[in-house]
Amino acid sequence: MRNITVEDFRAPCVAAQHLEIVERKGLGHPDSICDAIMDSISVRLSEEYLQEFGQILHHNIDKCLLVAGEVTGIFGGGMVVDPMLMVIGDRATFSAEGKEIDVDNIAMDTSRRWFDENLRFVEPGSVEYQVELKPGSAELTDIFRRGDGILGANDTSAAVGYAPLSFTERMVLDTERYLNSADFKDEHPESGEDVKVMGVRKGTDLDLTFAMPIVDRFLESEDHYFSMKNELMDAIGNFMSSYVEEKGVSMDATFSLNNLDMPGRGMKGIYTTVTGTSAEGADCGQVGRGNRVNGIIPLNRPVSSEAAAGKNPVSHVGKIYNALSHRIADRIYSNVPDVEEAYVWLLSDIGAPIDQPKVAAAQIIMNKGTIDSVKDEVTEVMENELGNIREFTMELARGMVPLY
Repeated sequence: MRNITVEDFRAPCVAAQHLEIVERKGLGHPDSICDAIMDSISVRLSEEYLQEFGQILHHNIDKCLLVAGEVTGIFGGGMVVDPMLMVIGDRATFSAEGKEIDVDNIAMDTSRRWFDENLRFVEPGSVEYQVELKPGSAELTDIFRRGDGILGANDTSAAVGYAPLSFTERMVLDTERYLNSADFKDEHPESGEDVKVMGVRKGTDLDLTFAMPIVDRFLESEDHYFSMKNELMDAIGNFMSSYVEEKGVSMDATFSLNNLDMPGRGMKGIYTTVTGTSAEGADCGQVGRGNRVNGIIPLNRPVSSEAAAGKNPVSHVGKIYNALSHRIADRIYSNVPDVEEAYVWLLSDIGAPIDQPKVAAAQIIMNKGTIDSVKDEVTEVMENELGNIREFTMELARGMVPLY
């Protein structure tokens, strides 16, 4: 038996609290770009290591800086003056058993492919790359050679996850996904991918603030910008109304878009972009500054401080426990009767097998009944998920678990 504890969490669930604040940084936000690309590199390296050596070797591709470039915005289509710079750093295994792995080329090729597949207007010359990956320390690298079973944790690290998402959290997440969906981009190709959503709920009043640039190649004038903006606002308003109605929630939902706009100032008074992302000339990005592993930044919740994206999926608990704590919380909420909200805490002990955390604790808010009536069921869920951790790590290795 693992060291599992289950206790009553004596606090109102988030949905019952008067104030709730939730943020999501969308697909084209500089921080989200860093998270997505670094984890894509980890997935590619894991695939390469498995193919060549039959196991995933030491790597942590979780240090990244996307340095903003410079553009000149023009009605009808601006230009990139100075490209963005993607600095890719930390550790990887470059050789084993007499075989070499072209880590630098894998990193750059994966990055280029991600931009090509996800940001429509970022052209090859718009980004330059600087790979600063080095071999890992001897002791951390040796963890991967200590047997074929469950690996030891490569760090002492804590994580927390929860379930379910509140209505506010779900709406912020789903609205950004809608605005960056293929269908929306087909209908509104002028909308950039750098979408940011800030949601504030006070009681039953929900207000969403959106930032979403309009790509300047689609614009003829300042008046045309505001005409397109009105069309985008109609689409957002229709989606939000349908969403609230579909969920059957009593909520007064309002929103605003691109609040810094000021008519009469030309390109200086409107939110436009050449490439679809503000990293082209306004904002830099870093791994770990964006969404938590469940896709949002929930200010009312306890959250993990570790950046999960890019860390290796088989021994780095900063990645594994971050994602697994949410998985376990969701399993508890979905499978144990009368649970209104579940929080799961995991703490590793460096060197100890990752399926044997130093702390595995569940805090439960009951809808009815007592915590004693569900302790055994909650414990069973946690035992099962920790017992299947090897399968879970392979899901992470294949990129099957979203982390941003």
